Amino acid sequence: MDGADVSFTLAYVVFSLCFVFTPTEFRAAGITVQRVFSGWLGSEHAAFVQYHVKRTSVTVLVHAALPLGYYLGMCIATPEKNLAYVHQVQDGWRTFLLFSVGLQAASLILVGYWFCWRWHNHPISRALQAHVRPPQSSWGAVASGVNAEFRRIDKFVSGVPGANVIVTDSWVLKVSTYHIHLALQSEVHVTVTGSRQHQLSPDSSSPVEILTLRVDSINPAVSPFHIRVNSTDFAELREKLHAPIRISPNVVIHQTMADLFLDTFRAQVELNPPYTPTSGQEVEPCIGCMQAPAGVKLVQLCQASGQDTECQQCFCRPMWCLNCLGRWFASRQDQEIPETWLSSRVPCPTCRARFCILDICALR
Repeated sequence: MDGADVSFTLAYVVFSLCFVFTPTEFRAAGITVQRVFSGWLGSEHAAFVQYHVKRTSVTVLVHAALPLGYYLGMCIATPEKNLAYVHQVQDGWRTFLLFSVGLQAASLILVGYWFCWRWHNHPISRALQAHVRPPQSSWGAVASGVNAEFRRIDKFVSGVPGANVIVTDSWVLKVSTYHIHLALQSEVHVTVTGSRQHQLSPDSSSPVEILTLRVDSINPAVSPFHIRVNSTDFAELREKLHAPIRISPNVVIHQTMADLFLDTFRAQVELNPPYTPTSGQEVEPCIGCMQAPAGVKLVQLCQASGQDTECQQCFCRPMWCLNCLGRWFASRQDQEIPETWLSSRVPCPTCRARFCILDICALR
């Protein structure tokens, strides 16, 4: 190989690996199957199942075309090899060309077979077929239910588009390059089987812990599959899953400092006197998460106990749940000095009146 061969080969191999495994830079530049074919794929939000049936089919075609693309690229990069004249090329190149053409033809036949049968034989369709229950008559009815739940805003989503984990009210979904694994929440049990810490992360300056969970279904037609989530998303995942999550004895989940503080924060607030809303006062949803009802009220209690304090009276009605207020409290602290968090004072997120942890009263 001369310089042109080596340069083009290295460049094409790097491009192909990045296109298949899609690092953050390629996603940001829009060099993904989803972005390139977005006009034909449609909207994932409007029709989740149909979108991924088409996405995986296009992905099969595009990935199968990469070897043939390399051969055609070499025809242009090294014209002196006369690779365009198949009868003149060396046996090695001719074998590679036959392999590339055969792979592309096989992918076209496979996708054509799925398309001609209205996608009934697509792997995603077969996975949905395993969940058909009366009065449902086909996988399309199951797909409609999945689509409807995916459109809800309260679903759990972790990961990047095309390779993420989604948990809705009824389903556990794992989106992969060529498939979607799915199982009904009512039929699964989940086990944390491993954890791995990564010291370097493109999205965070601190170490990242990735948890591996195995999803097993009592439905014999559903094969077990593994999902991976960031440990910082584990609490949210646990809240969304109806089934209990078992943790293998050899697995240790390292909570973040904010999570550890939140546990202590809740315990301390429970020791404070409760607050009883006035008659007729309506408890509204928390304005932080819009999911849980408002659960705390700021009442200046530390001054009443005779302490010399900088706290101020807050006149806001109950507007925050305990978790959101705890996260706000932690976010206003010096992250380098966690031992001072409980004794510090922060402004009310609504009116800016300063308060301490002794002023937080849970609603009763």
